[in-house]
Amino acid sequence: MKKERLDKFLSNQTGISRSESRTSIKRGKVCVNGVAERDFSRLIDSETDIVVFGERQISYKRYIYLVLNKPAGIITASTDKTRKTVLDLVPAEYKRRGLTPVGRLDKDTTGLLIITDDGDFAHRCISPKSNIEKSYIAELDGDINSDIINDFKNGVVLADGYKCKPAKLYDMGNKTVRIVITEGKYHQIKRMFGVFSLGVNTLKRESVGGVGLPKDLAPGECVEVPKMPDLIII
Repeated sequence: MKKERLDKFLSNQTGISRSESRTSIKRGKVCVNGVAERDFSRLIDSETDIVVFGERQISYKRYIYLVLNKPAGIITASTDKTRKTVLDLVPAEYKRRGLTPVGRLDKDTTGLLIITDDGDFAHRCISPKSNIEKSYIAELDGDINSDIINDFKNGVVLADGYKCKPAKLYDMGNKTVRIVITEGKYHQIKRMFGVFSLGVNTLKRESVGGVGLPKDLAPGECVEVPKMPDLIII
């Protein structure tokens, strides 16, 4: 049994502010077990009581894990005053307080992005100590060779002197490659190829740990993954 104030429950599970939650309750927009409830301080059992907000039933979830197929042109941030963010793409039914993208993808990079309100899980995912593999597909403006593949394997030294962790590089033909890295420095993949005077025309992330981008997930769409921590290999 998990007792919680109705206004806090509504705010945490929907992402609206506490004041918006209280206003909605006082206006009779929230029902508990089929009856309109106007007392925002009422204690409910968030695991068994049925709470309906408007026409939406609000189910208790400790955390939520989403996989987004990030399109180009969207920034990886929680909020921005002028630009569209990845959280703007999250449907209303998934909105919750504390949602944040796990790591980041550059504005022009597409593909898999995990979004969650589980801070500990997010930290484990992005921590270099976790050594979680992240796989990308890149289209280059030139061809790679065995020497470049070996340099990736041994750790590319960037222009600023930083030596990257060993990475896997696969030639897929037609100037397309797959790169697997275990860290996420700023513009890292572009900077790695830049060492060899190769430009990256497009970059798409296809997996993080054991989580892959669903083939039927269109750009800009997201899907909930109920047991995300069980899918990540740490």
